[in-house]
Amino acid sequence: MIKIIADSTCDLPLDVIEKYDIGMALATIIIDGHTYRDKIDMTANDFFNIIEDLPEPPITSMSSPNEYLNIFNQAVLDGHNQILCICMSSGTSGAYQSAVIAQSYFYEEHPQANVQIHIVDSKCMSHGSGWLTLKSARLKEQGSTFEQLIEFNERYKTRVKHFLSVDDLEHLRRSGRLSNASTFIGKILNIRPIMTMKNSRGAIVAKEKGRKRVLEHYVREFIKRHDPEITDFIIIGYSSDLTYAENLKHKLIRESNFAGEVFIMQMGIAVGTHVGLGGLSMFFVEKDLKTDSFIMNELNELREKKNELLDKIHLK
Repeated sequence: MIKIIADSTCDLPLDVIEKYDIGMALATIIIDGHTYRDKIDMTANDFFNIIEDLPEPPITSMSSPNEYLNIFNQAVLDGHNQILCICMSSGTSGAYQSAVIAQSYFYEEHPQANVQIHIVDSKCMSHGSGWLTLKSARLKEQGSTFEQLIEFNERYKTRVKHFLSVDDLEHLRRSGRLSNASTFIGKILNIRPIMTMKNSRGAIVAKEKGRKRVLEHYVREFIKRHDPEITDFIIIGYSSDLTYAENLKHKLIRESNFAGEVFIMQMGIAVGTHVGLGGLSMFFVEKDLKTDSFIMNELNELREKKNELLDKIHLK
C-alpha cells in the first residue's frame, strides 16, 4: 500500500488532505516566544489578521528528522509499505534534509523492514509542491504504481511553474529576497515584483505596475507556457484577498479557454510569513523548461511598446 506524505508548506487545504489521506509534517511558527503548528494551532486567517501588528517578524521552522520518522513509523503501522514523501525545495527549506535523515533513521531501526521510502526534493514552494502532491494523490487513486508516482514527480517537478506577486514588499525585504533600494522604489511607483523558482530558489523575473498588470502577466504567460497534456488543473494561491484570486480565475478561464479545474487555495502561515498581505500565486506545468528572466521580460515589454507605437504611427 502506498502512503503519500508532504510537509504543510504544500498549503493544501484540510479537506483535500483528508480526502486523499495525505500524511502531513507540520511546519511551526514562533510569535512572541509562542510556538504554533501550521493548520493545527493557528489558521491562515488568524495569522493574516495579526501579521501587520506584530512587532517582530515571526520565525518559521520545518519538522525535525524525528518528527518525520514518527510519521514514517505510523504509516507502516497503518499497513503501508511504500512511502512517497514530497518536500518543499531544499533550496528554501530544511524539510527535504530532515526527511532524508529520517529515512536513514528508519532503516537503522528496521533493517529487515520490507518498506520502500522515496523522498522527493520538489524544487517547489507552497502550492507548487502542493500541485505535485495533489496530482500524485489523484494518480494513486487512478491506480498508478509506486514506481510510476516516483517517475512522474522526478520528471515533472522542475516544470511546475510558479508565479508569485505581493502587495507589501516589506516581507520580501525582511526575508532577503528584495533589496532596501528596490523596496523603496517599488513602494513609490506601486511596482509589484513577480517571482518564480529558479535553481531551487525564488527569483524575481518581472515587475508590473498595479494589480491589473499582474493579472495580465499571469494569464499571458500561462497561455504561452502551459502543457495542456499534463496541466489538468491549476492552483491559484492567495494570502489574504480572496477576491483578488477569484478575479484571476475568472480572467484565466475567460481568456485562455482552459477546460480543466482551477482551484483557489489559501497560503499557510509558514509561507505567509514571507509573503504578507495581498499575495497572489499561480501554479501549473510548463511545456518544457522555458527561459524566464527579468531581463528577458523587460526586453519583451520594450519590444511590445515599440510595436504599439509603430502601429499608431502607421495608422496615422
